[in-house]
Amino acid sequence: MKWEDREESENVEDRRGIGKGAIAIGGGGIIIVIIALLLGINPQQLMGPGGQGQGGGAPGQGGEQPKDPAEEKVAHFTKVVFGDTERIWTEQFQKMGKEYIKPKLVLFTGEVQSACGMADAAVGPFYCPGDSQVYIDLAFYKDMERQLNAPGDFARAYVVAHEVGHHVQRLLGYADRVDNARRTGSKVEANNMSVRLELQADFLAGVWAHHAQEKFDFLERGDIESALNAANQIGDDTLQKRARGRVMPDSFTHGTSAQRTKWFKEGFRTGDIKEASQLFDLNYGQL
Repeated sequence: MKWEDREESENVEDRRGIGKGAIAIGGGGIIIVIIALLLGINPQQLMGPGGQGQGGGAPGQGGEQPKDPAEEKVAHFTKVVFGDTERIWTEQFQKMGKEYIKPKLVLFTGEVQSACGMADAAVGPFYCPGDSQVYIDLAFYKDMERQLNAPGDFARAYVVAHEVGHHVQRLLGYADRVDNARRTGSKVEANNMSVRLELQADFLAGVWAHHAQEKFDFLERGDIESALNAANQIGDDTLQKRARGRVMPDSFTHGTSAQRTKWFKEGFRTGDIKEASQLFDLNYGQL
């Protein structure tokens, strides 16, 4: 995947190093963090190098920690891909006579507070509709490669595009339909609607990839296969079989591996955002 020649998104909040046990706080640092949280700002804005208060710590202590070049490259990549989604969805919404309200990307380490509550890295990347933000712990990319056997830049781009797809759903009103079904339906129906929502996000990720390829010509040999492999590796049936040794369809929330790859491919093939509605028109068995 060719991505180095494009600009990063400006709608990024980098909270890496603010996760659990990540800030070295001494002296009045705890008070500074509490004040920062009450004001709704990043505690590091009120703290000096090494997490110390701006008055400084003891001599020889603190100091900004050296950045990992490999992690910074991945962070840069993620910001660029996020910027790509902004450019593509802005254009697609304009074609529909709508305004694309950009979400924010939050990079974090270990755990993070969002409008959807506290979450740790174990939940993986997620979109919070309460604050319209996409949250990613960059360590997830290593998990994709080592634990899920899903390496590659475009596999990572697919993950970003999927989470942004949830934001697109919120703007277009699809997520509201699912929320209502979850409130009023049975657990099985709620799970079914959740599957539709997740498959639609895969479809929208494919739509994004279609138009991004037309605009940026960024795909290289094996990129689409990389994304399809990632979709396959995180299907409910594949994850359940890996974790439990058996598959429980009634508990699916994201769709099978076959469904996830199918709908990403369909989005990439058509590039038609209007076709996203079909996920809610088809019978569940047709998904």
